[in-house]
Amino acid sequence: MSKNKGPRVLITLECIKCLTNNTKRSLGISRYTTIKNRKNTPNKLELFKYCKHCNIHSIHKEIK
Repeated sequence: MSKNKGPRVLITLECIKCLTNNTKRSLGISRYTTIKNRKNTPNKLELFKYCKHCNIHSIHKEIK
């Protein structure tokens, strides 16, 4: 992806259950990368995605 100064930015989504769950299937934290338009969605993005470490669908929240 080019480094232009447009409204679209690359963000990382991280599972919020992995941080508190001690009985996970495997070690680690599930992370996804995606692109968002910061003009349309200025708030932090939250998506319901599959976590391969918890083995369930859970909320993934945008991190810095």
